[in-house]
Amino acid sequence: MFQESQRDAWLQRYGEEPPPDLAPVEAFLRHRSVRRYDDRPVPEGTIAALVACAQSAATSSYAQAWTLVSVQDSEKRAVVANLCGDQKQVLTAPWFFCVCIDLYRSHALGEKSGVIPDAVGTAEALMVTAVDASLAAERMVCAAEAIGLGACYIGALRNKPQELAELLDFPPGVFGIFGLCLGYPSEADTRAVIKPRLPQPIVWHREKYQREPDVSAFDARMEEFYPRIGMDTSTTWSARQARRFSLGYLQGRETLDERLREMGFLTD
Repeated sequence: MFQESQRDAWLQRYGEEPPPDLAPVEAFLRHRSVRRYDDRPVPEGTIAALVACAQSAATSSYAQAWTLVSVQDSEKRAVVANLCGDQKQVLTAPWFFCVCIDLYRSHALGEKSGVIPDAVGTAEALMVTAVDASLAAERMVCAAEAIGLGACYIGALRNKPQELAELLDFPPGVFGIFGLCLGYPSEADTRAVIKPRLPQPIVWHREKYQREPDVSAFDARMEEFYPRIGMDTSTTWSARQARRFSLGYLQGRETLDERLREMGFLTD
């Protein structure tokens, strides 16, 4: 469905012409979040293939410390959608997954093998599982997009982690880090566009960290872009991103460290 040329995709990302020797990566530059899906079913065999792609991602120390929980039951999906702030795509996507970091498996395997995994409560263990889960999910999304599917990550899965854990019967050591919607994109999804990205010198530093990011040009680009997706222009991108990491924005997630401890993480 999305067939922008590499040049067009680059222009939409950066607002300038691509370098002349750019490698052919247009399939990745076309990525966008898809929040509306058509009625075509996605066969289970397709999903099995995508899970295999997720499992083909790199994994720290071969730990494979993540789990996918698909939620297809309509009543249960409605509850999950409510926990995620009533985001419509959670309710309507043909497939919805809770992407979970998983240290319960290490506990269970340790009990069977006689090895005590006494570092599972450390920040390093949390970092390993979060990286593993994220790499797997992104590999799954790239594969999905390659066969014509669209995807949308759902960070709001972390809004009410204990309620989610009770609903899906998570044992201690399992935590839903984000949700993932998958399906065929709807032609009517006018917000499924390629979004601008920061200029590369802002995120690609050479030899040492550059401490004075100048994003004024990007703020100007976003002021032109926001109306395309129905957002007001009264607040700059810079201010929005600073607000994103303010306590008043986190919708309960400011206590996430407490919830993690209650669910078996960060106990050391």
